[in-house]
Amino acid sequence: MNRLAVFDCDGTLVDSQANICRAMEATFAAHRLDPPDRSDIRRIVGLSLVPAIARLLPEAGADLHEAMAAEYKRAFFAMRASNALDPEPLYDGISETIAALDDAGWLLGVATGKSDRGLGLILEHHGIRQRFVTLQTADRHPSKPHPAMLERAIAEAGAAPETTAMIGDTSFDMAMARAAGTHALGVLWGYHTSGELLGAGAHHVADHADQLFAHLETL
Repeated sequence: MNRLAVFDCDGTLVDSQANICRAMEATFAAHRLDPPDRSDIRRIVGLSLVPAIARLLPEAGADLHEAMAAEYKRAFFAMRASNALDPEPLYDGISETIAALDDAGWLLGVATGKSDRGLGLILEHHGIRQRFVTLQTADRHPSKPHPAMLERAIAEAGAAPETTAMIGDTSFDMAMARAAGTHALGVLWGYHTSGELLGAGAHHVADHADQLFAHLETL
């Protein structure tokens, strides 16, 4: 049975918090609302847009959440079209870890709250798109922690839950992994704490990318 390592994107593969915060602030401003603190915005990274905005603005109705999600997409597109995006670097050691896993025979995937287009651009920019055999996004699945993204990734890769690991920086990733019956590997360079990751079901927590290979090879 194939071994599959599925990565979250924002906060796990790439440091994209600056652009996410800027786009969310622009979204709130467009609706004449005070923007949330950036610390609150970072905490919802990983969710799909509508549930993320619902967490930031729980007193609003579903129609406003949908409208703001559309506005966020417009704001992000405008930033990209005007070359105003901040750099979104890979985290230290991620490129080497991906290469080592690929060379060791692991199949690799991504499960993210980003869109297909946004994920594709990030992976192409960093020259790692060819490493991944399955890409699952918010365009085609319910938001994390629903297990649909992982279940589809497992099916596409010809893996099984017991030979699959979900690697992510938020409690949403860990809860999704547990719901899908996979190994849950948390990382500490993103947006949730070790306590939150363990509380959501993480089997292990890594504080640097160079620890991931060793954790995964124990499966």
